[in-house]
Amino acid sequence: MTQTLFVRRSLRQLSEELAERGHELCPTTVGELLREQGYALRVNVKRFTGPPHPDRDGQFRYLEQMIAAFRAEGWPILSVDTKKKELIGDFKNAGAVWRLRGDEVNAHDFLADAVCRAVPYGLYDYLANRGHVVVGTSADTPAFAVEAIAGWWGRIGSRRYDGAGALLVLADAGGSNSCRARLWKQRLQEDLADRYGLVVTVCHYPTGASKWNPVEHRLFGPISNNWAGVPLRSPAVLLACLRGTRTRTGLRVTADWRDRPYAKGVKVSDADMEALHIIRHEVCPQWNYTIEPSYLWN
Repeated sequence: MTQTLFVRRSLRQLSEELAERGHELCPTTVGELLREQGYALRVNVKRFTGPPHPDRDGQFRYLEQMIAAFRAEGWPILSVDTKKKELIGDFKNAGAVWRLRGDEVNAHDFLADAVCRAVPYGLYDYLANRGHVVVGTSADTPAFAVEAIAGWWGRIGSRRYDGAGALLVLADAGGSNSCRARLWKQRLQEDLADRYGLVVTVCHYPTGASKWNPVEHRLFGPISNNWAGVPLRSPAVLLACLRGTRTRTGLRVTADWRDRPYAKGVKVSDADMEALHIIRHEVCPQWNYTIEPSYLWN
């Protein structure tokens, strides 16, 4: 260990140090002088995402090409991701609301005090500007993610895009819809491609670039604004906040509660992977691939 010390200097401490050097200035004057020099109280800025991937720019260009191609055909484009997990109960929720007095909540966020832990998986319909959130209470697994997508297609997407035989899924490179997750691809084959005869194309955003995924700012952002300052005391309150989310651009949100277990650590063998009908794209094949229904290969 070194003997280096880091000291955070307040206006009072700066004033005292200046006095030791013969400059008698009160803390208020020190603050005014600092502001004249362009100084201000600032917070850390999240900017560095690690060494840039050599295919990062190429992948973003390819994503735009795929979105444009599906939009031109009128085929569905679905942006997906898991929102931050929420404790359901008397817990503080960041933000402020207009009321006579603030809600009283628990001083600590202990899981043992929660009704449950909610796992919101969001699906944003890019062309229709519609959102759907499936809220689970188990693990955030590929099975959960694909079941949410398949459920959306069976009840909403297939009616909204009647006759469409292809679906573009925009997803992050990690998490339950990771580009490396074997179970994610297997369940897409079985629950979506084979079940509905749908050609599923998946394009992943590069690692560290999830904030550009449309679901983040077009769905999760408005949801966070809508329930800001509201304690999510019960599943009913959480669902009401989700379904009540509105924007000036016309966003509307539906939501479902999924109270069933999803096993973690499910393995998919090499033989099962070889049986899948996956076509890797020439551009960034680790991030772009199409899964075709089995009947097309028979």
